[in-house]
Amino acid sequence: MLEIDVEKKLRDFDLESNIKISKGEILMLVGDNGCGKTTLLNMIAGLTEPDKGTIALDGRPLYDSSIKIDIAPERRRVGYVFQSYALFPTMTVYENVAFGLRTRNLSNREIELQVREHLADAGLWEIRNARAMKISGGQKQRVALARALIIEPDILLLDEPLSSLDIRKQAEMRRELREKLRSYAVPSIMVTHDLRDVACIGDRACLMERGKIVEAGRADDVVSWASVHAEIDGEDIATLTR
Repeated sequence: MLEIDVEKKLRDFDLESNIKISKGEILMLVGDNGCGKTTLLNMIAGLTEPDKGTIALDGRPLYDSSIKIDIAPERRRVGYVFQSYALFPTMTVYENVAFGLRTRNLSNREIELQVREHLADAGLWEIRNARAMKISGGQKQRVALARALIIEPDILLLDEPLSSLDIRKQAEMRRELREKLRSYAVPSIMVTHDLRDVACIGDRACLMERGKIVEAGRADDVVSWASVHAEIDGEDIATLTR
């Protein structure tokens, strides 16, 4: 279980978050731009330090201000899919996915076997030698996810991984992403502002406003939030969870 109880003073408001996520559960963080969603992910990953509080995984502290524990990002075993994907543009698909393994004492053969498995599973093996800057948005999303998963993370964070795709491609990638996340039994948090993502992918959802969680419940609860908190391109929200 991932347990988060943190506070951080931001420029326009104070972020305060208290969340528990079970093993294998997918939690969706929903809210307008600038409400603190990405900041919360960065604190979990160790890229931003909270002002105070605790972050613990299965009882093991990753951050605890009271006893001055702050585990370095590379030791937290966090897989992170950034909104921009953050691929190395001049590296190949293969090199991007292998990158997280290079810091470990693995042979080239071991790295090759693992990269091949992940790329084949993502349908990317045939483009393994393509430069990341040359591939499509959907392919970039798959590369970023493969790179996050190949390190066998204990936590998986995704920051609006579908936002750069066109509407038609998003629908396909939602189904693919849902199946992929379901196959990994680790706590996962996905940030989105699109309620279709919540309805299709999540187990639970939290709605954030100005650093606070103002609504929390099952992902299906998004139906009752929609009329108040979001508009979805004129679509009928009631159809999204069927």
